[in-house]
Amino acid sequence: MNLDTVIVEREKKTIYRSGNLCAKVFDESFSKADILNEALNQARIEETGLAIPGVVEVRKFDGKWGIVSDFIEGETLFSLMEKDPRKNDERLELFVDLQIDVHSRNAPLLTKLKDKMHRKISETKFDLATRYELYTRLESMPTHTKVCHGDFSPGNIIINREGKAYVLDWSHATQGNASADVARTYLLFCLRDSLRGLADKYMTLFCEKTKTDKRYIQKWLPIVAASQSVKDKPEEREFLSKWVDVVEYE
Repeated sequence: MNLDTVIVEREKKTIYRSGNLCAKVFDESFSKADILNEALNQARIEETGLAIPGVVEVRKFDGKWGIVSDFIEGETLFSLMEKDPRKNDERLELFVDLQIDVHSRNAPLLTKLKDKMHRKISETKFDLATRYELYTRLESMPTHTKVCHGDFSPGNIIINREGKAYVLDWSHATQGNASADVARTYLLFCLRDSLRGLADKYMTLFCEKTKTDKRYIQKWLPIVAASQSVKDKPEEREFLSKWVDVVEYE
C-alpha cells in the first residue's frame, strides 16, 4: 500500500490515501490495544448498517500501527459550513438528523458509556469532593443502550459527490445515554470558535426533533467537561473548569 498521499495530518496520527483505501497511521504513543479497539469499534458500527467507511485491515507501516479503511471521497460538513455559512441552517438539520440516526442503532458489545465516563472522572485533576459529586451525578443518570459516537462533530461527517453522508472516526464509540452524546457535541461546538455561534441552535434543534427536555442534556455537561479535561489542553482548562461546577445546571 502506497502512503505517498497525505489527506490529513493531526496530532500523533496521519491519514493517507491509496486508491480506494485510506490508512490512519498512529505514532508510537498509541498502544496496540487502543488501535485494535478502535478498529473493533468501527467493525461493530458497520454491523449496525450506518453509512461509515468499512474496515479492511489493521497492520504496521514502518513500525507504526495503522487502520486501513475504505476511502470516502468528498468534503467534510465542517468545510462546507465554513465555505457557505448561508446554508448552515440546512446543514445543521442534516447534522442533527444524522446524530438521531446514530442513536437509533444498537451495538451491545460496545463499551458502556457510564463505565468510560467513570474512568475519565478518575483521571481528572479535580479535587476529591468535585470528583465525588461527578460520580454521584453520573450514577443518577438513566442507563440506556443507544450507540453514542463520542466525538460527533461536523469535521467527522463526509458528504460525497452524490450528497450521501458518512460518519467517520469511531474511536470514542460507546453504548449509553444519547443525551450524553449531545452534551459532548454541544461542548465541541463551544470549544471551536467557528462553531460556537451554532451551539445553542444545535441543542435547541436536537431537543425539538427528539422532544427532549434541554435541562436533561444540560445535566450531562459537567460530566462531559470533566471527561474533556483529561486531554489537559491549556487553552481549554479555564473554560472546562467552569463547566464542571456541578451545581451550575441545577
